[in-house]
Amino acid sequence: MRLGIIGAGHVGGTLGRLFEAQGHDVRFGVRDPNAQAAGGLPRNRSGSVAEVAAFGDVIILAIPWNAAKDAIAAAGSLAGKTVIDCINPVLPDLSGLALGTTTSAAEEIARLIPEAKVVKCFNTLGHTNLANPMFGDQKASMLFAGDDAGAKLIVSELGNQLGFDMVDAGPLTQARWLEAMGILWITMALKYGGSQRSAFKLLR
Repeated sequence: MRLGIIGAGHVGGTLGRLFEAQGHDVRFGVRDPNAQAAGGLPRNRSGSVAEVAAFGDVIILAIPWNAAKDAIAAAGSLAGKTVIDCINPVLPDLSGLALGTTTSAAEEIARLIPEAKVVKCFNTLGHTNLANPMFGDQKASMLFAGDDAGAKLIVSELGNQLGFDMVDAGPLTQARWLEAMGILWITMALKYGGSQRSAFKLLR
C-alpha cells in the first residue's frame, strides 16, 4: 500500500519506519523537502505536501493541530482517500484541549475535506510505544473512530500489522473522547508522575 505521511516528526517518522518495515511504500510530505533531506530524511522518500498527498492511497496526518488547516489546503484534492488523523489539539502548556465536547480535531478536518474518509487513530499513546505495543503478554489497545466502514477496515489492518489490539470506538464523533484520552495520556506521562511507557487497555 502507498502511504503518504504529512509530517515527519516523532509520530509521523515512527509510523513511517514501522509501516515501511511492513512492506508499505511510504513517502513524507513536508513544507521544505530540501531541509528535511539535509536533516536526514532521504530525498526519495520526501516531497511537498501536495506531491505526497497525490501519491498516497492512505494519507496520515501527523502534524500539530495549528498546522492542520494549512497542510490540508496545501494537499490539494483528497477525494476518495482514507485519511488517518493522529492529531491531538493540545494547548501549548498541555493544560487541556483547544476544542472538544461538541467537536474534535477529526471532525473539523472532515469538514475541511468532506470528499475524504477520515478515521481517528494512533493518538492515544506516546510515539515511543508505537514500535512496541506489547506490555508483558498484553497488547495495548488502539481505539479508532470513523464513519466509513471500508476506511476503518484499512486502519484496523494497519494497526494489526503494528501489533495493536484494534478497537472500533464507533463513528467519527467518538474522536472527541479519543482526543480526551490523548490529553489524559500526555498529562499523566509528562506532568503528573506517570510513565511514558504506558498505554490504555480495553478489557473484555
